Amino acid sequence: MPREGRVVITGVATHWGTELAKSLERHPGVGQVIGIDSSPPEADLGRTEFVEADIRNPVISRLLPTLEPDVVVHCGILLYPEEGRPSRALHDINVIGTLQLLAACEKVDGLRALVVRGSAAIYGGSPSAPSFFTEDMARQYPLNTRFQRDIGELEGYFDNFARRHPAITCCMLRFQTEIGPGLENPLIRYLSLPVVPTQMGWDPRLQFLHATDATGALAAATLNPVRGAVNVAPDGAISLSRLLRLSGKPAVGIPPGISGLLIKRLGGMLGSADRYQDGQLLMKYGRGCDNRRLREEVGYELAFDAEGAARDFASKKSGVNRLFPAPHPGSPVRSVD
Repeated sequence: MPREGRVVITGVATHWGTELAKSLERHPGVGQVIGIDSSPPEADLGRTEFVEADIRNPVISRLLPTLEPDVVVHCGILLYPEEGRPSRALHDINVIGTLQLLAACEKVDGLRALVVRGSAAIYGGSPSAPSFFTEDMARQYPLNTRFQRDIGELEGYFDNFARRHPAITCCMLRFQTEIGPGLENPLIRYLSLPVVPTQMGWDPRLQFLHATDATGALAAATLNPVRGAVNVAPDGAISLSRLLRLSGKPAVGIPPGISGLLIKRLGGMLGSADRYQDGQLLMKYGRGCDNRRLREEVGYELAFDAEGAARDFASKKSGVNRLFPAPHPGSPVRSVD
């Protein structure tokens, strides 16, 4: 990005939109940061200009061109229901909102890049899945859940936009589930239960992305976007059983006949009611993503591998709903310089 580049962030009031704005504010190559959302961010953003607007409203097609962005970063895709944004609104916000935003981007003269903060959930989970998905595998497996179909639909819109506008660098970031201190999502609430229910007979290998790397990768792709899909995932993977041992959490295996019903009920309790099927597949089969494009083309060097992210999470969560001390309390935790 040339010096004095202008970045517009949609969904700036979300956790990741706010974190991106903070990161870009500190970067000397970014001249102006403008955040769009239907409500103001809770954090105090220094030089980010806030514009109140709902991207689902067609008015965004008149507003966005007046902001004259060089880069648009779409952080408004919701992965879970939130306060004020219930599960029934996920489809409208994710699919309809993205469609309206793309229509607005078509009217922006001089737009050089569009970056979307998407989800690796598009790959789903199945017994025939590879150890690590590469970006070209998304269309090789069925979209089994409602959320997968929503992500697939919005990625279809994105791909069509990219084909029609080859002069714009369109980058779709497929994020693995984030983990880290200070985050609040259904996965973290699940791992914070006093006793963690697991699906009997299954020990999935998982990739949880450290929050530091989630923000770092998003900022790196904003400053150096590449064309097409990019997996945002750590190196390696960690089994669920090892993650629970690191966290000092006892697990109880649930027989297959009742695990689906229990997970559905847990989904309601943990705030992911409409995504319980995604969680069930993830905690049964796991999911790994290849991150070579992120490292080699975007140029982002991850601070934490999968086990390092789990260790850091376990060390920061010590004392929270813990029944037993974590093993190897003196084990080193990979840190960020």
